[in-house]
Amino acid sequence: MSVIVVSPLARIAEMAVRHKAREMISLLAANQDFHRPAVIQAERHLKLAMNDISFAGTGDLIAPQEAHVAEIIGFAKAWDQTQPLVVHCWMGVSRSPAAAMIASLAVAPDDDDDALAKRLREASSFATPNMRLVEIGDEMLGRGGRFAKAVKALGRGTDADGNTPFVLPLPSREPIQS
Repeated sequence: MSVIVVSPLARIAEMAVRHKAREMISLLAANQDFHRPAVIQAERHLKLAMNDISFAGTGDLIAPQEAHVAEIIGFAKAWDQTQPLVVHCWMGVSRSPAAAMIASLAVAPDDDDDALAKRLREASSFATPNMRLVEIGDEMLGRGGRFAKAVKALGRGTDADGNTPFVLPLPSREPIQS
């Protein structure tokens, strides 16, 4: 079973090496430059330009859009899960937890939304997923509002220092009986 490693920008190289990741999703503001860790394959690095806001029309800021979520879903479905996937944003608190949950549901569509929210909270007391990403993901993944409701029920996480990565496990899969 593989996992999704959620990280702040400052710790992506450390997390990629420690967890032997080869793929990464980056959710940062437009023109926010950084170096991709050498262990991450360039062709398996999805970079999405968006700000951590929950509604569109905020000056020059870019709100998460359907196209962003479609790319997260497509990238996750192409992930072979033999190695962990790193998902990061600036602080690892809002955009990346939301994207990690969307990626998890993309590869495990039979997962229970409440169970996913519980795994997130167990992995991180501070994660506060970006609700715009969650709501778009809910609709695009056909969750019927269950995903958004489960995340809203989590409430706001504890205060964060912006330097604490965490691991979101995928749902356990029962062994196939032969």
